Amino acid sequence: MLHKWLDQWDERRMRRRDDVKHPSELELDPWRAFPEAKDLASFAEFCRHAEMMVGRSNSFFAPAENLSDVTHQDGFLSFRSDISTGTIENDTVYAKVSEAKSSDHALIVFHHWNASDRNAQLAQFFAKRGITVFEMALPYHLERKRLGSLHADYMLSPNLGRTLQSVRQGVIDGRQLVRIAERAGYRKISVLGISLGSWVAGLIAAHDLSVHKASLLLTGGDLAEMVWTGGATRHIRTSLEGKIELQDFQRAWAPLNLTNYAHRLARPSLDLQLVLARRDQVVFPALSERFVDQLRGAGASPDVRWMNCGHYSLTLPPFVVSVGLNAHRFFAR
Repeated sequence: MLHKWLDQWDERRMRRRDDVKHPSELELDPWRAFPEAKDLASFAEFCRHAEMMVGRSNSFFAPAENLSDVTHQDGFLSFRSDISTGTIENDTVYAKVSEAKSSDHALIVFHHWNASDRNAQLAQFFAKRGITVFEMALPYHLERKRLGSLHADYMLSPNLGRTLQSVRQGVIDGRQLVRIAERAGYRKISVLGISLGSWVAGLIAAHDLSVHKASLLLTGGDLAEMVWTGGATRHIRTSLEGKIELQDFQRAWAPLNLTNYAHRLARPSLDLQLVLARRDQVVFPALSERFVDQLRGAGASPDVRWMNCGHYSLTLPPFVVSVGLNAHRFFAR
């Protein structure tokens, strides 16, 4: 009975923004994703270039060497993003800081897609336990929200080039935040990502050796397959179906596929935790299971926690309490 209620609750939450999520045209916009290759004329060329970027991911996800000025005000820090998208609001990065006393451990948190606020309880929970929390706004979210937008459609959409640009921007912004934390004296850096935020956190952990621990909640490895199969992104699949197949989609978003960096996530200096939901209809369990297998095949030994709930009901007691306690033990050990 409880599981039936949870499934219905998750279904309602998943459908909550359906009235503002509309199918749109498939667009490539290669100049957004690959500024160095603006003249990609066909979908096949786009895919070939995207796959080539997997082998060049160190430079693709590299932040600029010179860090822009950082402003601190009213518990927030802000700085200019290395990537200019033409959306003024989006090109300044904001992070809410919850400081812990006498802390040398910084935790950078990346929220879920379409988040309308930050998780104050999570930040306070860790700050009270000696971990300073930086909650960064992902592109096109919170303070970076595009004027007039009803949801974060520019972060994840049938515009393949824009989505690549947006996730890449989130990764580079996060890596700059890692550098800011290091300059502030934090000797231990961890990342935590929730749902779409887990892809950003995972890509940062895969490419930034300064990250010591990564906790990925509700993740699945292959972002393209998650979008193609998940209940929250049906409007994107509707936009793409009949024009491209899943295999084409996976090639186009190859740089965002965490499984392509499993060997990086398996490095000995990184501790990895995955928190997954057995009743998830957004990131299906089969996708998460495959990612876990690929990580283990690459030599990683992730701390894997399966919760008997759905994607959204993970935020309900007792699941959220268990997640918080497990995450604290993981970060503190």
